[in-house]
Amino acid sequence: MDAPETEELTLTTPQQYRALGHPVRHRLLFALGRESATLSGLATELGISKGSAGHHLKVLREAGLVQLDGTRRVRGGTEQRFKRTAARLRFDSGETTRALLAAVADGMLTDDDPLMLLRGVRLSGAQAQRLRATLESLVHELPDEEGEARYGVLVGLYRPVAPQQVSDRD
Repeated sequence: MDAPETEELTLTTPQQYRALGHPVRHRLLFALGRESATLSGLATELGISKGSAGHHLKVLREAGLVQLDGTRRVRGGTEQRFKRTAARLRFDSGETTRALLAAVADGMLTDDDPLMLLRGVRLSGAQAQRLRATLESLVHELPDEEGEARYGVLVGLYRPVAPQQVSDRD
C-alpha cells in the first residue's frame, strides 16, 4: 500500500494535540512508520487488544493524523489498512512534547542498548541554525530499509530555561 501522502504535517488544532495526549497513540504512529498496517497487525505489534487499537486509531483518524489506506475481503469480513497522513509531524513545545517524550522513554526502557546523549553547549545564533539544519537533514534523509528492524531517532536542539525562570513558574 501507499506511503503517507504528505511529507510533513504541522499540528495546528486542539483535536490534533489531544490525539497525541496518549502514549498508545504515539506508539501507533511510530508502528505505522512509512507503510500501512491492519488493525490486527497493529494490536499484535503493540501487545494491546484490537478494541484498544481500534479506539486509538479512531481518535487519530478524527484528528487527521491517520487515514484509511484500503480494504480487502478476508474470510467473510473486511480488513482495513491504515496509514499515517504525513511522514513527519511538527509541533510546538508544551504538553504534547511531554507526552511524546514520555512515550519515547517508555520505548527506550525495552531497548537493551539505547543511545541517549545530553550536552549543554554555547552556540551563536548562526551556529544553532546550522546545527538545526544539519540535524534535520540527517534525520530526514535516513533510508527506511524494507524488512529491517525499526529504530526510533529522537533529535533535539533547544535553549534550556534559566534556573530563575523555572522557579518563577513554580
